[in-house]
Amino acid sequence: MRLLFLAVLRPHTGNAVTAERVRDHLEAAGHICILKDAFDFESPSEIANLIAAENVEAALALHLYRGGRLLQGHGIPFGVIFGGTDLNEDVNQGEKNKVMGKVLEEARFAVAFTKSMEEMAQRQWPHAKGKIYVQSQGIATVPNPAFDWDAFLQRSEINQSADNLHVFLLICGLRQVKDPLYVVDVFSEWHQEEPNVYLVIVGPEVDPVFTREVKAKVRRTAGVRLIGEMPQGDLHAVMKSCFVVVNSSVSEGMSAAILEEFVQLAKRLVRDPALEKEIVANGREYVRTHHSWQAERDTYQRLVRMLEGSSGH
Repeated sequence: MRLLFLAVLRPHTGNAVTAERVRDHLEAAGHICILKDAFDFESPSEIANLIAAENVEAALALHLYRGGRLLQGHGIPFGVIFGGTDLNEDVNQGEKNKVMGKVLEEARFAVAFTKSMEEMAQRQWPHAKGKIYVQSQGIATVPNPAFDWDAFLQRSEINQSADNLHVFLLICGLRQVKDPLYVVDVFSEWHQEEPNVYLVIVGPEVDPVFTREVKAKVRRTAGVRLIGEMPQGDLHAVMKSCFVVVNSSVSEGMSAAILEEFVQLAKRLVRDPALEKEIVANGREYVRTHHSWQAERDTYQRLVRMLEGSSGH
């Protein structure tokens, strides 16, 4: 089946990664998947031209508002995947909310990444109740076996001989919404007490102005390092070798209290190897159970079969 897949493909975002993975799942089932950036299209008529030119039989959109609305009214069956902004932002704007409700009426199925996203969507659009499926995002890691951790530490000017080295890794595109500077000062204070603790920030320079600010700050801050974008295999290898992967994002309640609590818990983790082992084992089990790449593949391949043989052409 020839499928059009509309997604928001801004580089260095979770959406782009998800879209690539879903396309891979669909192509593995023998479909031809034409992945396009929803932002490249101004109107449904441009989509109509693409559908005709590419002989598209069905479609999928990641983001109801940004992608799904462009798929309406073309006489081809389509499914949708909720994006975060659909349910965190666009849902609160009357006109966009209405548009998404209409998209859901026409869609054959809708995928939510979490149970809470499903519940939120059902509250907003009760008519869509029977067509929302929960499928969490699948995770597959491919660490580069040839990656040299010691050389990485050397490049990062980290003293490898530091007794009992603990590298905390913060992976994020350098842009305001990820606010990597949030944890920098407390890490630096901790590094001055315990020189074996480092924070390494890895990520692409998404926002040039903010990147300059981060670079300037890191230059004058002890115990914190900034590394540019890395190939995925190398990044996965670094994640495997570091002590902890940290996630930071601007949202409600990013208060000083959370920061203090974070540092307390991080210090406890450094001092308690049994706790570290337990967290690692639990994390591995959680991912195996809830974020299986194979389960994700099976779900998308099954859902897309709902679009087969029912085209309005």
